Amino acid sequence: MKITGVIPQLRTMNLESSIRFYTTRIGLELAFRYEDFYAGIRANNQVFHLKSVCEQDPSIAYTKEGEHFHLYLQTDDAAALAETLKARGVHLIKDVHETQWSTKEFVIEDDQGHTIYFGEAL
Repeated sequence: MKITGVIPQLRTMNLESSIRFYTTRIGLELAFRYEDFYAGIRANNQVFHLKSVCEQDPSIAYTKEGEHFHLYLQTDDAAALAETLKARGVHLIKDVHETQWSTKEFVIEDDQGHTIYFGEAL
């Protein structure tokens, strides 16, 4: 037996808005949708899930306070991706910067307030 993947799940109070954010603003692909309850978003060969809920994800405030993240998406060109997202109207919480751990990163929040990091290995 082997583990073949890890799939995180983000909770959303508006599934349609979140699907639109990730597909239109970020440029990812809708992998599947199950009614108005659940969806999968594909980032190249990775997938994360969106689950419709009635209350805001309680981890959002904790994550912001501690400078944690909900998702870390790897890219091969953080600066170019940041410019593309800005042109699509996505606000960067933290602009492109190099880290002490040899990455180039930037940070956004999705339509629900989840913290999403984008990083490029240097």
